[in-house]
Amino acid sequence: MSKNFSLFGLFFAAISVFIWGITFVSTKYLLLSFSSYEILVLRFLLAYAGLWALRPGLLRLSDKKCEIYFLLAGFSGVTSYQIMENMAIAYTSASNVSIIVSICPIFTAIFLQIFLKERHLTMYFNVGFLLAIFGVALVSFNGVVEFHMNPKGDVLAFCAALCWGVYSVCVSKINALRLDSIQATRRIFFWAVIFMLPIGIFSLTRFCGVGASAVETTAGGTSAVGTTADAQILENIRLIFDKTVNLRRFSNPLNLLNLAFLGLGASAFCFVAWNVACEKLGTVRATVGIYLIPVVTIVFAFFALGEKISLMGAVGAVLTIAGLFVSEIKKN
Repeated sequence: MSKNFSLFGLFFAAISVFIWGITFVSTKYLLLSFSSYEILVLRFLLAYAGLWALRPGLLRLSDKKCEIYFLLAGFSGVTSYQIMENMAIAYTSASNVSIIVSICPIFTAIFLQIFLKERHLTMYFNVGFLLAIFGVALVSFNGVVEFHMNPKGDVLAFCAALCWGVYSVCVSKINALRLDSIQATRRIFFWAVIFMLPIGIFSLTRFCGVGASAVETTAGGTSAVGTTADAQILENIRLIFDKTVNLRRFSNPLNLLNLAFLGLGASAFCFVAWNVACEKLGTVRATVGIYLIPVVTIVFAFFALGEKISLMGAVGAVLTIAGLFVSEIKKN
């Protein structure tokens, strides 16, 4: 692998991790007006449309059986991962979720070793993984230790990490086909949106007849205070069709700006960039960059929102970065 080839992949991996690390700001703002499900559908519909405008034309596969890789990638890495992560936060703390989801790289390495016979589980990789996870835990708590086991939430976060491992295997198979990266990512988003539809249908049947004012009140999850986690999840999949409410929501420039950032930036651009990074660096090497997402989040929150970084958070950031470098050590 040439040096330029690696630098190209590192650039795309780094910019993807950076953007994914700051998406929480946009999502947090949009939750004041939209449900989690509405944000998810809107951002990936926008991403699909953006990629289609950028690279129009159908993606033609020489072997139709390869469609299964796109289908599984859309289901695992987009629909299932995003929904499980959001549901997990309803049951357990965001800190728990960020720690558990950060084990994605180890599942990626395991699955690639099992299914594609790629050997990645070296001593250095395992030591780096342990260092990074410990660092992520410190970063996630950032001075506030409140780790409480919650079986439902923790299992959902664990399943989200498993889903990313499956997605990584599918991306490796798709990259091996040497297709156009933009069209390939667009095909993944197509299947992701298809798999999101049943949730929308359930929402329509579940909330049919609920008044528009009640819908608007709960759109940002505000009604979840004092309710059970199950009720919060139901609120997070709510769809709003009231014309007055939608006119207010979609005429807000900040709403449109944040949706554009999530759809065109964090989804369309970043997923294409991530797939390119996986192709240039190798899927496992790119995936260890996920360790850095909580670090980016805490640093961005410090500069953009004025949130403090504790000594625990700073030490965690250093350990996470050290773990990433240790994972990259190759045995001669």
